[in-house]
Amino acid sequence: MQRPLRVGIAGLGTVGTSVIKLLDRQAEALANRTGRELVVTAVSARTRAKERGIDLSRFTWFDDPLELARSDSIDVFVELIGGAEGAALATVEQALAASKSVVTANKALLARHGMRLAALAEEKNLALAFEASVAGGIPIVKTLREGLAGNSIERVYGILNGTCNYILSRMELEGLSFETCLSEAQKLGYAEADPTFDIGGFDTAHKLAILATLAFGTAIDPESVSVEGIESISLDDLRAAEELGYRVKLLGVTQRSAEGIEQRVHPSMVPKTSAIAQIMGVTNAVTIDADAVHELTLAGPGAGGEATASAIVADIADIARGVRSAPFGLPVASLANPPRPPLRLHQGGYYIRLSVQDRPGAVAAIAKRMAEREISLESIVQRQRPGMQPSGAVPVILVTYATHEQTVREVLEAVIKDGFLADKPQLIRIERE
Repeated sequence: MQRPLRVGIAGLGTVGTSVIKLLDRQAEALANRTGRELVVTAVSARTRAKERGIDLSRFTWFDDPLELARSDSIDVFVELIGGAEGAALATVEQALAASKSVVTANKALLARHGMRLAALAEEKNLALAFEASVAGGIPIVKTLREGLAGNSIERVYGILNGTCNYILSRMELEGLSFETCLSEAQKLGYAEADPTFDIGGFDTAHKLAILATLAFGTAIDPESVSVEGIESISLDDLRAAEELGYRVKLLGVTQRSAEGIEQRVHPSMVPKTSAIAQIMGVTNAVTIDADAVHELTLAGPGAGGEATASAIVADIADIARGVRSAPFGLPVASLANPPRPPLRLHQGGYYIRLSVQDRPGAVAAIAKRMAEREISLESIVQRQRPGMQPSGAVPVILVTYATHEQTVREVLEAVIKDGFLADKPQLIRIERE
């Protein structure tokens, strides 16, 4: 058996301590699977005094994570500090410069600096592993990079943020408001005190940028991801989705189109018969459309100490085996920069909820506006529900067949100018199977 692989961990929060516990619990099995022991030899964190449920006396303690990153006492550096800049970036750069392979769960770091860090790793034949950065315990990185290497991928989409999925699930199943469900998510620790990064879709966007690179061999480009959050989703939308045979999810979607590689994050209506629609609560799921396997869906815990530690330990085990593949599947120099079409060029079906002034001919005039731009309507639903709309307005729900988003938005602007609406229109894209 080879000499032990020495691991250094920077960051001893829930995930870092879970990694140590998992390595301890599976020590014998991991040694048998990799041909060498995986041993944590050194750690670093903000404070040593915090109670973590582990014996820190076993490890060399570093107050400065930069010193840990370049220490001769480790072979692999595990970055669990977090954030796209500062100590997280500096320690990863330092570890690679010191010829240490790196494991990270930091999607923000990879979205911002992944290309440069991957190039540094490739130059020195080091591993830069990041299975835990997307969808927690779901092995989506290895699936795209290795398991589906013989496939041509057309689309990758999924639920990549458990906080948003929890909120939408509670709203739908219990008829609770967005504000109530967000408050509950914060009490349970699913959402931060400032939840903007999650509910605004930005967390999903970082993860999607990584998946797009793995799926399509493109350079990471988080700035080209079109992002919308779930703040505008109401109980009215969820009830309408139920009646129409859909469920509302915040999806990250990347796909090939005639204009290039789309990257978009937004609330979507998905058919209730689809696999992705069955994912409720804090669970994550990713569906891959490819030529050989057709449709493949992976689902599981997208966050939490044990789930994230599972992915990190899997990466450490690969390094112990000597795996040194290009971090993003292709050498950085081979990654393409295809066009990234804006969301206005997206083509698909749309759910549109309007609050229409209750006067003769208003709905007919709106339908005429749609017809003028050759937007075909799959259905028009008009009904009044007590307390659902402002006084003097009627709720009207339109579902379109496939059309361009730019056209839909131009028509809605015209309808607003016509003075038919009592409130801002609601637009949700339909993601069909």
